[in-house]
Amino acid sequence: VELVESGGGLVQFGGSLRLSCAHFGDVFANYAMSWYRQAPGKERELVAHITSNGGKMTYADAVKGRFTISRDYARSIVYLQMNNLTPDDTAVYYCNAKVVPVFARPGFASEVWGQGTLVTVSS
Repeated sequence: VELVESGGGLVQFGGSLRLSCAHFGDVFANYAMSWYRQAPGKERELVAHITSNGGKMTYADAVKGRFTISRDYARSIVYLQMNNLTPDDTAVYYCNAKVVPVFARPGFASEVWGQGTLVTVSS
């Protein structure tokens, strides 16, 4: 499985961005998808999570009400819509895929990370 992120960039305080993560190489619906971020000098933290069937989304307290995670099964893409951005949201954002255990297969990694995309919010 390969994950390819896009959509990062520089945005002003209060602005919006939409991150995309394209999933290649296996059945998209077999994976729970998440977005993490890592700010300079800080640990990587979970931002948002969506279950394999899209039925449940969870968010970090810091982004609740501002960020929305969604997934498009036809395109095998997971999105992170980020609104009302602040400088505290500046970080490298990583896409993560975890296979639902019942769908795990030999030769396929159970967890995969994307390469990361940088989001910078100016004050």
